Amino acid sequence: MDYYIAKTLQLPFADAVAKVISALKDEGFGLLTDIDVSATMKSKIDADWRPYRILGACNPQLAYRALQAEDKIGVMLPCNVIVQEREAGQVEVAAVNPAAGMDRVGNPALSEIAEIVRGKLSAVLDRL
Repeated sequence: MDYYIAKTLQLPFADAVAKVISALKDEGFGLLTDIDVSATMKSKIDADWRPYRILGACNPQLAYRALQAEDKIGVMLPCNVIVQEREAGQVEVAAVNPAAGMDRVGNPALSEIAEIVRGKLSAVLDRL
């Protein structure tokens, strides 16, 4: 099982980021974090990196259910979605496949929630 699901878009980077954020909201996710990897690499180690953002997405209802099922599962939250420029005009969007990691916990209730989240993240990619 792959640890991520992905899709490539033919859009300018900023447009792709906006479209991803909108699609996440449509599937009930909010953003807890938004990390500009390019800016961070430049400011911390003076390294240039292509446009790359890590969006920490959270569906509050499903996160609450996951925490009720397994109180340490917070180490695997939020669901990260990356948006990165691959070539001019070509942007890859990849989301964590929560089922890949959550299955290892061995809690059937958690595996069920992870499948719901995976379905929602797949729907996000389908909207793009």
